[in-house]
Amino acid sequence: MKKYLALCFLFGLLASSCSSEPKPKSGQKNTSKNVSNFDETTKTIHVFVALCDNKYQGIVPVPKAIGNGQDPANNLYWGCAYGIKSYFKKSTEWKLLKTQKLDKIRMERLVFKHTRKNYYLVADAYDGQYIKKTTTDFLYSAAGQLKDTIRINKTTIGINGNAKMVAYIGHDGLMDFQLNENFSNIDGKQRDAIILACISKKYFAPHLVQAKANPIVWSTGLMAPEAYVLHDALSSYVSGGTAEQARSKAAVAYSKFQKCSQKAARNLLVTGY
Repeated sequence: MKKYLALCFLFGLLASSCSSEPKPKSGQKNTSKNVSNFDETTKTIHVFVALCDNKYQGIVPVPKAIGNGQDPANNLYWGCAYGIKSYFKKSTEWKLLKTQKLDKIRMERLVFKHTRKNYYLVADAYDGQYIKKTTTDFLYSAAGQLKDTIRINKTTIGINGNAKMVAYIGHDGLMDFQLNENFSNIDGKQRDAIILACISKKYFAPHLVQAKANPIVWSTGLMAPEAYVLHDALSSYVSGGTAEQARSKAAVAYSKFQKCSQKAARNLLVTGY
């Protein structure tokens, strides 16, 4: 199997050959119910996080404590300082409303409400060994094939393909496996997308085109898919900023935390096709 360059977010090394992923019992097809009845005055951002996993993903191993894909609390992309859970919980822009355990694959769900705008953010932590399902759930949602709702207090909000934006965070599993599923858009609605994973524009573009989604931010090279990038891009997005403005905010954040030039960050994080 070919070896791909992958970023070890603590040590800049080369990736080893990828590991195979066990198939979830439910398979890789879209078998979820298609639910569209929700409060359409609200807007939702649905984030799919493939937990970092030394054992089941084609990455250079990170320290054991943060590379266990079955331990969200300590995972690099979830419970660590720059993980989705920790970073957004400390944000003054988002308020955590609910924490929920879903099932063995989606190990934890967080629901946030923006403090000023009528936006909800739903983030799901997927067991790292099911990175392929994380990817297909994201793409089915981007295409409008997978839709669902959840009840928050007295409001029913749309998630998956009912969300205004879908986002993928984690290792770029498409460097390791191919998808043969059909991600064609089925309802004529265009959803916005953010994909924070290594070289995501190259690997996700064919599927995103099929889904007719609108890429707000994705990457041209190796990157650390940490929460500050998503957070700052959304700061502009929920305030009505353009895709270019969201991309610029993301690049500034990446430059700051990764200590690289803004030019390099802007070359890495791009918008559109």
